[in-house]
Amino acid sequence: MHGSWGECNVPWFPPELAGADGYVGCHGDLSPSTLLRAYAQGVFPWYSEGDPILWWSPDPRGIIELHPHPAEHPPATPGYGGLHVSRRLLRTIRSGKFRVTVNHCFETVMRSCGEARPEGTWVTPEMLEAYTRLHHLGFAHSVETWVADPHGGPDILAGGTYGVALGGLFAAESMFYRVPDGSKVALAALVQRLIERGFVLLDVQMTTEHTRRMGAIDIPRREYLRRLSQAIRLSDVRFV
Repeated sequence: MHGSWGECNVPWFPPELAGADGYVGCHGDLSPSTLLRAYAQGVFPWYSEGDPILWWSPDPRGIIELHPHPAEHPPATPGYGGLHVSRRLLRTIRSGKFRVTVNHCFETVMRSCGEARPEGTWVTPEMLEAYTRLHHLGFAHSVETWVADPHGGPDILAGGTYGVALGGLFAAESMFYRVPDGSKVALAALVQRLIERGFVLLDVQMTTEHTRRMGAIDIPRREYLRRLSQAIRLSDVRFV
């Protein structure tokens, strides 16, 4: 999994040789060994149903700092690293409105992340099966938020996020909400958990206006790959 390019039979070329768009290859498979090798090399799959598997390693790369340097980044809410947690959101978190769980319904979270997307979904049946397999192997995880049912029934799934953990890396894939703030509370809970458990790199792949408001920043791909190589060597870090 951590071998050099010459030792790996993979469908992508080295990310260092990629252009700014990050395209590094196509085809291959989504077996656990291929996916873990991809994340270890800074590569991830992203494609629409009906297309071949496409592999990417964009430049710049989006991350949320777990241990921000105070001289380089503005102060954030204590305990949340570089994540921007507004006073209103912090009050919501502390209010107890949302109940947070981990790995309670991974497949549902992943499926929900791909629903109602006007641009189409990357959560194809093939991707869903592949990442659920990683979840059962202990490499993919979800964080869920729940709210009480006003009619007294079971708690209602409010939001969630999921991703892949490898060494000290957590590669966050997507998030969703059905109740306002459901995804933000899930992301805040994820960041807290990663910091508490010794993770050093939270990858969000490509920043968006929404994730930038939440504290995501862009770093050069070469810097990401350098930090990645250090993160995946951490052998004593566990998500659960």
